[in-house]
Amino acid sequence: LSRVRINHSDIFLATTRRYTLLVGHITDKRVIDSAPRTCSLDKWTIVKLKIGMVMSKRTANVNRNTRETQIAVGINIDGSGKGKFDTGIPFFEHMLDQIARHGMFDLEITARGDLDIDGHHTVEDVGITLGQAMAKAVGEKQGIRRYGHAYVPLDEALSRVVIDFAGRPLLEYHVGYPRERIGEFDVDLLREFFQGFSNHAQVALHIDTLRGTNAHHIAETLFKAFGRALRSALEIDSRLGDEIPSTKGSL
Repeated sequence: LSRVRINHSDIFLATTRRYTLLVGHITDKRVIDSAPRTCSLDKWTIVKLKIGMVMSKRTANVNRNTRETQIAVGINIDGSGKGKFDTGIPFFEHMLDQIARHGMFDLEITARGDLDIDGHHTVEDVGITLGQAMAKAVGEKQGIRRYGHAYVPLDEALSRVVIDFAGRPLLEYHVGYPRERIGEFDVDLLREFFQGFSNHAQVALHIDTLRGTNAHHIAETLFKAFGRALRSALEIDSRLGDEIPSTKGSL
């Protein structure tokens, strides 16, 4: 946070990776003209936001340990799409990387599970822990758009994901696969991942595959669309300020 003086007006510049916001009383027309377009400012409009909200980091670290799995998740919602994964399940890590890349989150996940039995506990518990970390990073949900959706194709496959950070968990999952496994990975586990995430992030999540004949393509469209829908829902709406996007005043 820096303070400068232009034409005897105090201007506070609050800068994050994606936003440079002008907060305070501004009288110099040249400053208003040069305001960043991402702030939705025109020549005669000043957006006032709480400095604390602008400067806060939306990050979280969560650990979850049971007799079956040990999971650690670190997330930065306002990241740059970097992912680091160590779960012992290569295909699952490939899917997690789609969330980071297309959601523009910095995401680090390590998991140790009972893979000698199968991948069920590991995949489900990663979903649970990621949901907990997401809820912690989002916080009270001031200023977010709340709703997000995305359609993503991959060759012949097309999927849609719609999400609502409503504070009420729900999963509608309508996905058909032409085979039961992608390599050694059981496709049934993908639903368990999304169910765990929905329950613990407290979101309503609708996932539909509209068409597709290749199981890998179908799964990948789900995770790419999921990342993009999350990104859309969690973007800051400059017109909303520090308000919560609900007529109830809480989510």
